Amino acid sequence: MTSRARSGGRAASAPLVGNGTEPTIFELSVPGRSAFQLRTTGVPATPLDELVPRGHLNADVVDIAEVSERDLVGHFTRLSHRQFSVDLGMYPLGSCTMKYNPKFCDAVAADPGLNSVHPAAPAELTQGWLELLATLEAKLCAITGMAAATLQPAAGAAGELTGLLLMRAFHSANGDARKRILIPDSAHGTNPASVTLGGYEVTTIPSNDRGLVDLEQLKAALGPDVAGIMLTNPNTLGLFEEEITEIAAAVHEVGGLLYYDGANLNAILGVVRPGDMGFDIVHMNLHKTFATPHGGGGPGAGPVAVSARLVDFLPGPKATQREDGSYAWVKPLHSIGRVHGWHGNAMVLARALAYIDVHGGDGLTRVANYAVLNANWLRHRLRATLPAAFDRVCMHECVLTAVPLKNQYGVRGLDIAKALLEEGFHSPTVYFPLIVEEALMFEPTETESLQTLDELAEAIERIAQRAVDDPESLHRAPQSTPVSRVDEARAARHLIPTEDAADR
Repeated sequence: MTSRARSGGRAASAPLVGNGTEPTIFELSVPGRSAFQLRTTGVPATPLDELVPRGHLNADVVDIAEVSERDLVGHFTRLSHRQFSVDLGMYPLGSCTMKYNPKFCDAVAADPGLNSVHPAAPAELTQGWLELLATLEAKLCAITGMAAATLQPAAGAAGELTGLLLMRAFHSANGDARKRILIPDSAHGTNPASVTLGGYEVTTIPSNDRGLVDLEQLKAALGPDVAGIMLTNPNTLGLFEEEITEIAAAVHEVGGLLYYDGANLNAILGVVRPGDMGFDIVHMNLHKTFATPHGGGGPGAGPVAVSARLVDFLPGPKATQREDGSYAWVKPLHSIGRVHGWHGNAMVLARALAYIDVHGGDGLTRVANYAVLNANWLRHRLRATLPAAFDRVCMHECVLTAVPLKNQYGVRGLDIAKALLEEGFHSPTVYFPLIVEEALMFEPTETESLQTLDELAEAIERIAQRAVDDPESLHRAPQSTPVSRVDEARAARHLIPTEDAADR
């Protein structure tokens, strides 16, 4: 073992101000230090060869840092203080529903009766967990208007793939070889990727001048080879698909299925159900709609609910109640098999059930109402600064455009998003949907107060004034953050994923 320690190392407790550089773990390294070491006793040490066969040992030199526990904890704690999170402030990522996670739900998931149970424990010893999962499934089906669900998928993209595999299984069981999936041009970027993974081809359906699916173009694209359509309602422009029943009827008429992308479910909780719109498959992002931890690659949860004719194809095994009231793991008759190593990300599922129960049906409806109210308030407030791409009543999110600022002052949507970091707000989603030029997509969620929305609007108005007075400063923003503006194109094309990249 060798150390990359520089002589003496860097001071681990030196204060950091503004965008001062945090030392790397190797810069903190000092030869001979370790975070923890067992005390030496009088018991003779067992030779390493007796513990681990030499053939199993790595013959290469392991290049690690040598730091004390105090320095190690300080390093990662300081890094954590430089991160933005939903617990620190507003996170208005459009189409992502990054809202505050209630700590009550964390407390439920922390109960030892839940978190100390091994997933391989037999059903007769885990009746409480099985009841929890079966109860959550029933409530998610009641919310979405579906017949049954799988809780296995680990996130939205996993839910998408699961839904497409269910489509394939359903059509195959009917001896029907179909090859195309219809997707609106404003769809989430993961939709086309999931279609490809599911073995289908994508047919893009354009939006009309109201930002909705062009019904005539949709009908023209339908045929006996269409397996289904992937759609979310409200769509990614934050607009409700007003002709959803006509869309459902047209797709069903050619034998296709409707898949609901649940990214925007937060907008319609307790108001309208995808099943009532005509959808056959619905995925839900529990880490979005039901406020469980979100981001950083997981853990998430993306349950998929289906209509009655698809129940037998669901992944399994599923927690199912027997006639005597007990619970067991049951595999659906024509199950597509597992889509997760165990039974889903269980602690996220527990948090979601706690969230649903603590709100109740009326509370979930208020979630949707306040989310829609906040988005429309923001759209109205910023109308003179960043006009909406489609300036009419939106749902839970609004898509604004920086085209006027770009045309007059050369300030783009990315400049505005970067400058917001200097104002203490996380940036919104930028340049999505792709059909809106200089798009800035804001989703304030229901958890942000009127005062917070007012401060966000004032910050954007200050940035717009900077575009008039000093547009060049916005091209350099942010300057006051731990990491200033980076050349993102260069970073993507010439990535150097090592700790010494700054030296190259």
